[in-house]
Amino acid sequence: MKPIRKAVFPVAGLGTRFLPATKAMPKEMLPVVDRPLIQHVVDEARQAGIEHFIFVTGRNKGVIEDHFDRQFELEMTLLERQKHTALEFLSRELPAPGSTSFTRQQEPLGLGHAVWCARELVGNEPFALLLPDVLVQHDRSCLAQMMDAARGLTAPANIVAVEEVPNERVDQYGVVGVGERIGKMFAITDMVEKPPRDRAPSNLILTGRYILQPEILDLLGHQERGTGGEIQLTDAMIQLARVQPFYGLEFEGRSFDCGSKIGFLAANVSYALARKDIAPGFRAEIKKILDEINGGSAH
Repeated sequence: MKPIRKAVFPVAGLGTRFLPATKAMPKEMLPVVDRPLIQHVVDEARQAGIEHFIFVTGRNKGVIEDHFDRQFELEMTLLERQKHTALEFLSRELPAPGSTSFTRQQEPLGLGHAVWCARELVGNEPFALLLPDVLVQHDRSCLAQMMDAARGLTAPANIVAVEEVPNERVDQYGVVGVGERIGKMFAITDMVEKPPRDRAPSNLILTGRYILQPEILDLLGHQERGTGGEIQLTDAMIQLARVQPFYGLEFEGRSFDCGSKIGFLAANVSYALARKDIAPGFRAEIKKILDEINGGSAH
């Protein structure tokens, strides 16, 4: 299988579940500790060896492009104040020249349409797709684990990250059927978007990380609108699975659905507790808050 050099990040969503915070700021720029959501996901892709970062944006998302560019005024201020550590940090974080590309999704027609909008930048090669609403916390990034698994394949194939959920929640997600095991992966026998609980092929769900072959782009270009009047990525993947293998990888690590308020807050707590520089003080503050709540509820 060809090496994966490019990754697509769909960042055109409106973020209505986080209003009013997202009224003037993209949801992808909401911070988890001190890094925006999109930065965490880009970091994951960089750790996996991705060389070209493709962002599918929408209106009022220019701040995302600015975030991955140089800020000369800030750099000059840091230099004048001799903040050399901060300046070096920003320099390390900056993507290499020419390694980022931005394109527009002019209409909110769904995830499948957003991926299709990146077709000219992706070209005729396999690519990674990372949804910025999902963070996966682990020493070895989720995409890196998928790339490791992909190296063992000799023929073109598609790989999706999956994780287990309780059976009573399968109707909220895209669910896969489980076939033959191949190393750390398994062959996917079925893909169903939000199935009834009694008809779900398993309790393994799609988790927002994909390695896809370029043929998916042509399918998306002819895909009819599905659920919600949108072009659904899962529908195109089901079509592609008829002619190309799909594999599922149960990744190591914990995922956080940062598209929900609970998942976003949980991610902030977990990522903060993983930071040696702030974990002791943060843990003490959490304990203080919980002690006050528990003490207050006792009265």
